[in-house]
Amino acid sequence: MDFKPRKICHFVDHTHFEGTALEQPYIQVAAAAVFRNPWFGRGFVADLTPEVIALAPQVGRKLAEDCVNILGGADKVACFGKAGLVGLGGELEHCNVMIHTVAFGNPIRGAIGGSTWMVSSQKRGAAGVALEIPVAHKTEDRDQAGYHSIEIRIADAPFPDELMLCVAMANGRRPNARVHRGGPVAATA
Repeated sequence: MDFKPRKICHFVDHTHFEGTALEQPYIQVAAAAVFRNPWFGRGFVADLTPEVIALAPQVGRKLAEDCVNILGGADKVACFGKAGLVGLGGELEHCNVMIHTVAFGNPIRGAIGGSTWMVSSQKRGAAGVALEIPVAHKTEDRDQAGYHSIEIRIADAPFPDELMLCVAMANGRRPNARVHRGGPVAATA
């Protein structure tokens, strides 16, 4: 089964000022693939594995490559995350099963030298609904300064019979984060 997207959209956010001017822009990118839900119209399908094995690696690899290229290379990626949105005619499990597998995540981690599990969000919605894609540091899973999110929406996606899978990446930790790696700054008496 080949991955045949109806569309792939890219979102790029350059933040130059966050409380104060930043030395370099904080850049977040997201890539979203919109394609036909392979389980749509089939009723309840007990074993979703064949479609996941066939599609998830292709989608993960493509979206990771796009994000890495936009940021200018794997060495420019500090944080990453994923999300899924299923159209109103599908089950929430249809996007969950696609993004919550190493078949989707390993090509993404491999593209950026990542080693942590990817934070995620998923939901069911109509075309144009907002989707928050959380991000966290690619190698330091307890780095709270890496936690952030990017919001995306596509006016004409997903259709009721579609899935929208997304990958997001950022070139650094949150601008002017005021937590230390491993936890918040301790209060003093």
